[in-house]
Amino acid sequence: MNIDMTRYGLTARFKALALEYKDLMLARVISQEKSLYRIITEKGEFCADVSGKFRYEADLASDFPAVGDFVMVEIGEYEGNAVIQKVLDRKSCFVRKAAGESRQEQVVAANIDTLFLCMALNNDFNLRRLERYLSIAWDSSAIPVIILTKGDLCGDIAEKITQTENAALGVDIIVTNIFESDSHKKLLHYVTEGKTAAFIGSSGVGKSTLINKLIGEEYLETGEIGDDGRGRHTTTRRELIPLANGGCVIDTPGMRELGMWDNADGIDKTFADIEEISSYCRFRDCTHTNEKGCAVLEAVENGTLSRERLQSYRKLNCETEYAADSKSYLLNKEKKFKEIAKYNKSNRKR
Repeated sequence: MNIDMTRYGLTARFKALALEYKDLMLARVISQEKSLYRIITEKGEFCADVSGKFRYEADLASDFPAVGDFVMVEIGEYEGNAVIQKVLDRKSCFVRKAAGESRQEQVVAANIDTLFLCMALNNDFNLRRLERYLSIAWDSSAIPVIILTKGDLCGDIAEKITQTENAALGVDIIVTNIFESDSHKKLLHYVTEGKTAAFIGSSGVGKSTLINKLIGEEYLETGEIGDDGRGRHTTTRRELIPLANGGCVIDTPGMRELGMWDNADGIDKTFADIEEISSYCRFRDCTHTNEKGCAVLEAVENGTLSRERLQSYRKLNCETEYAADSKSYLLNKEKKFKEIAKYNKSNRKR
């Protein structure tokens, strides 16, 4: 078997990076379930796990492979198995705080060119959540594109588009609905040969339906729309799928939580309007809370900036500052554990 890896997004950049590891085979992670991976190589698909050395040297959860990563592997003795030895430097990755109380980060998708941020135009429509998605998307180094799905269930599309434009400055917006059979083709402009796009959004907004349209068959399971106008959650794992035009798409499970993780740069881009207004504040370290001469508060008072948008800006900044502290805490904790392990190992040899 000889698979053309360019069908799976392999570019000259990753070919060059792989040359450093002559004894290993280049692969791309195409799906993940917990700590087990499915990878594609020029020799075919394999199940894979990371090596013990890789596991020991990893400092953060984000160091581990994710769907979309290009990795260097060693094919195991048993047919169909491989061991991941190295993750090649990512050109982009969508990182969120792991769901729940854990102070950990999670890479949702890696080496993506476009992030399709999907939001339905019915009960799912939420500008504050969209600002959160955008802040993480801009920080990923991929280009965000907003897809407003289920346009057939919305009676005021023009107003919703205007609201979205005001919350997502300069970001492309695409509207799709089931009665326009070719509306999905607008997405192909962003998923050309050699490019990878990931679909991100809440459960039931129609991500799998759109991907099936792009593939040209019912590859992914889709759920029926309930009485509340919401689709049913169907995707249970992240998966990379090649398209006939040479591009790739990554389907992701619906996100009930989307925590910030050291996304300060992304927040600045998402709230570029607030950043610009703040340049006119009297104090350079203005917190935009109660200072005299605060241009941002003045903008809220005169109606040029919504109070809800400012509150969202403050909230996301607080979350990302806490996440940055968590990241520092985890790095220091891992360093301490490794120093202890190294000390104990040297003492056992004496």
